[in-house]
Amino acid sequence: MPPPPPPPPLGRGRKRAAQTFDAALDDAELIGARAALAQGRWTAVRALLAETGDDWDRRGHRVTVLAQEPNTHAWARDWLLAEPESADANVLLALATVQRALNGKSKPDRARAACGAAAALVPADPTPWLGLLMLERFVGAEEDVVKLFDEVRHRYPDHHHAHHLMTARLAERRPDAGRDPLHEVYDFAAWSAEHAPADSPLAILPVVAHAERYRVLAAAGGATDPVACGHWVGRRARQVMKAAFDWWLEWERDDHPRSHIDLNFLAHAKFCEGRGAEAAALFHRIGPHATPAPWSYPDRDPYKAFRAARDSALGTA
Repeated sequence: MPPPPPPPPLGRGRKRAAQTFDAALDDAELIGARAALAQGRWTAVRALLAETGDDWDRRGHRVTVLAQEPNTHAWARDWLLAEPESADANVLLALATVQRALNGKSKPDRARAACGAAAALVPADPTPWLGLLMLERFVGAEEDVVKLFDEVRHRYPDHHHAHHLMTARLAERRPDAGRDPLHEVYDFAAWSAEHAPADSPLAILPVVAHAERYRVLAAAGGATDPVACGHWVGRRARQVMKAAFDWWLEWERDDHPRSHIDLNFLAHAKFCEGRGAEAAALFHRIGPHATPAPWSYPDRDPYKAFRAARDSALGTA
């Protein structure tokens, strides 16, 4: 079974949705640098990435978000012309090329070459490998995806985005296996959570695995109502949701650049589980920072799904 095509950009066609789904989340410095880059002022991005340093999760988040903007590829090339030896310019150009390939505007081989060139300049940086993983997660063979995930982990074992990508790909194995509680994606997520530091947001990965597996089962002809299908109310599912919520209560990492992604997955799970009070607490923490996944699962309007769940949980439906 070939991997599915990348999802289309969400929120671009409607002003309201575009305001709701901002990939930058709550990173004000990133939002400012992105606005400057849209005007061709790449020096703001240079300063941002220099300040980010080797905070690999934050660097991956910032470069990925910048790369999604339609003019980034052109401005990154201008930056590279001015500073040919800039590792940051090379990495940004590489991930912008990946985005172009995923959007059908460039050949995958160009993206692979750009990421390879960037990786050679900065051997310790997992970000070029993250770019390759983003690409091959959709167009590559599974053995290539696994190898790239290992390359990222070799440089930073707890890489948040890479674990999410690997979870999504593993969830697509054996779509005809149904609601198998022993599916390999659950084992991968549990192993990753158990071997991460106590305060690592990878503790939420088992919840992500549940949502990604639901996406696959629904697309294969399963129940398309995430609340009514019962996917989140089995014994193992409840144990996973409780453990993740308890971790959040004890270790909430609001300093993590992708924390709102975890909060959205956890709020979605708690709402589908029927735990309205716990979901409400999570919606309060999410505030305006909704994310398309998992509210779009399966093939739903994510803005409407998020708003309906939030209003229900907060008692304002």
